[in-house]
Amino acid sequence: MIRAIVLAAGLSRRMGEENKLLLPFGGSTVLETTVSNILTAELGEVVVVVGHEAGNVQPVLNKYPHRVLGVKNLITTLNLDYETGMTSSIQAGVRVPENDDETHYMICLSDMVLIQPNEYQYLKKQFLDILKQDEKAIVLPVFNGKKGNPVIFSHFYKNDILSLTYTEGGKPIVQAHPDSLYFVEMPSDSILKDMDSKEDYERMLKESF
Repeated sequence: MIRAIVLAAGLSRRMGEENKLLLPFGGSTVLETTVSNILTAELGEVVVVVGHEAGNVQPVLNKYPHRVLGVKNLITTLNLDYETGMTSSIQAGVRVPENDDETHYMICLSDMVLIQPNEYQYLKKQFLDILKQDEKAIVLPVFNGKKGNPVIFSHFYKNDILSLTYTEGGKPIVQAHPDSLYFVEMPSDSILKDMDSKEDYERMLKESF
C-alpha cells in the first residue's frame, strides 16, 4: 500500500493574500489538478492534509468520494498545527489509521500541478522494485541530477516521522540513512516545479497548454 500524503495546509506566504491552491488551473483549481492527477495514478490511498483556510479548501475536494477503502477514494484530515511547518502536516497524514499492515508514504506537494499520473505510477513502481531488496528504502526523484518531489519513505520510518522535531520535512531521516537512499531519474522536469510565487503560477499556466 502506498499512501500519497498531499500537503495542503500551508500558509503560502510568498503568494501574497491569495491562497494558491484555490487559483484557477486546467479548468478547476491548483489543488484539484494535483489531487486529480494523484487519484488517476491509483497509488493506493490519498490523504489530503488541510489547515490554512480549511473552510475554503475542503469544499473543492467534496466532489471526490470520501471513503477509507478503495484506490479511487480520498481521505482528508485537518492539521491544527500547520503554522509550525511542513512536518506537522506530514505527521498528520501518517497518523490517519492504516488499512494495511505496511503502508508506505509518498509525500506530495499540493502545488506540483505538472506531474502527470504516469510519472507518479513510474515512481511507485521503482520504489516497490527497490523495496524488494531494501525494506528501509527511501526514493527521491531526480531530473538531470536535480532533486525533486515527491519523496517516498518505506513503512520502516513511520515512528521516525512521527517523532521528528525538525519542522520542514523529512530531511533528517534522509540524511541519517544514506545507504537506503535511492535516486530515480524521471522523464521530465515536472518533479522540480512547485508554485512559490505568482511568477511560478503564470509560468506553469503557460506550460500546461
